Amino acid sequence: MNDMTQQHPVTPPSHLLKLWKDQFYSSNKVFIEFLIEAAQYGADQELEACCEWVDWKWSGIKSRELRASRRHKPPSLKEQALALVEQHEDGWRPSPKDWDTIRRALEQLDD
Repeated sequence: MNDMTQQHPVTPPSHLLKLWKDQFYSSNKVFIEFLIEAAQYGADQELEACCEWVDWKWSGIKSRELRASRRHKPPSLKEQALALVEQHEDGWRPSPKDWDTIRRALEQLDD
């Protein structure tokens, strides 16, 4: 788009751009995490546009199915801990973050 007064439909709102800028410059957030967050925003906007089209074309049920299939839930704490244990190698020394994940998963077990 040549006209600077028009925004691309996936351009984040100004308040979100300011938040990202402030987070990036005022924290130890690594650049790759910032890029992932920005890419996720764009992907979410595209998904919502597709869901609106599906709702317009068919029923709302189809868009709920589309959204659910394209935005998976992150792995549960149990799944994260199991993945750490399954990926171990001889001499594996879990990092403090790994230990924290395993400990929190174990704490959720019933006695």
